[in-house]
Amino acid sequence: MGFHPVRFPLDIALGARGGPQRLTDVVTLGSGHEERNSRWAHSRRRYNAGYGVKSRVDMLAVLAFFEERRGRFHSFLWRDGLDFSSHPLGGEPGPGDQLLGTGDGTNRDFPLTKRYGAGFDPYLRPITKPVAASVVVAVDGVTLAPGAFTVDALSGIVTLDEPPGVGAAVTAGFLFDVPVRFDTDRLDIELSGFDAAVVPDIPLVEVLDQ
Repeated sequence: MGFHPVRFPLDIALGARGGPQRLTDVVTLGSGHEERNSRWAHSRRRYNAGYGVKSRVDMLAVLAFFEERRGRFHSFLWRDGLDFSSHPLGGEPGPGDQLLGTGDGTNRDFPLTKRYGAGFDPYLRPITKPVAASVVVAVDGVTLAPGAFTVDALSGIVTLDEPPGVGAAVTAGFLFDVPVRFDTDRLDIELSGFDAAVVPDIPLVEVLDQ
């Protein structure tokens, strides 16, 4: 298996359905009280690309993409039409969107993350597949020149040319994709069914380790 750094057809992806999934064990005690255990540290996104298929041409594009990925074997990039920007409201990314960390005078590597929620118990989501050209970085509010840092598009780690000073806030803005794979080795295609009433089932699942 491997990772293919290619994006699923964007016009189809933007019409798909899906979102984050978590895995929580819930045990109801005899008293009626509950014990709950969250088994995943990070959410895992699932999508159905079938909702974006509107024509025979779309289905042929999915078929070619599916065959090139060998079904579930190779993972690839997916653009989530709702959640693809560091901006809290989904707008154009800015250098102050997300806090990556604070300087200690030595460290130059800062993984990209996106924060969900306010101050009570926010969730920090690792961003491992940024659009490298979209990344903007600031140190203590001063935007860095593009040549002052590098971005690993396969891990989401930003490396600054110079380590930020002790206590300096490192922030960033970016666009990003989700690494996914097909969650089936079979496409069930109905040739007569390409209209608004029929949706082929094309499940996708996020791959957390690629």
